[in-house]
Amino acid sequence: MRKYWMASISKEHTLRGVSGNFIQVCHGKQAPLKRMKKGDGIIIYSAKQTMTGVEKCQAFTAVGEVMDEEVYQFKMTEDFEPYRRNIQFRDCSEAQIIPLIDQLEFIQNKKSWGYPFRFGFFEIGENDFNLIVSKMNANEID
Repeated sequence: MRKYWMASISKEHTLRGVSGNFIQVCHGKQAPLKRMKKGDGIIIYSAKQTMTGVEKCQAFTAVGEVMDEEVYQFKMTEDFEPYRRNIQFRDCSEAQIIPLIDQLEFIQNKKSWGYPFRFGFFEIGENDFNLIVSKMNANEID
């Protein structure tokens, strides 16, 4: 059964992942990535433009599908080898979150709408996935 996931990643890091067809989440942890299966859908939410900066983005910035069952490490620096997952990203536009908050089921407390994203990675329902994807004008994967 296909599942749908949300990852919270800065826009800068999202663009790196899109160009390389991968994601890494939760500061490179393996466990969240192992929860996904080939064919699962994933949406990236970017609260900020950069990981360490303060400039807000507050948009869904990428959407894709898990390509295979592999979770692998990638050596970024001498002392940092985060885990990654291969993703086939779709061509899409960003979609701002503010107009969608009242319609999204995974946001239970609409006043504290940012709370779910603090976990960095979590499962969402098919209805939320389809709503966000429709707002991103995402192309289907061939």
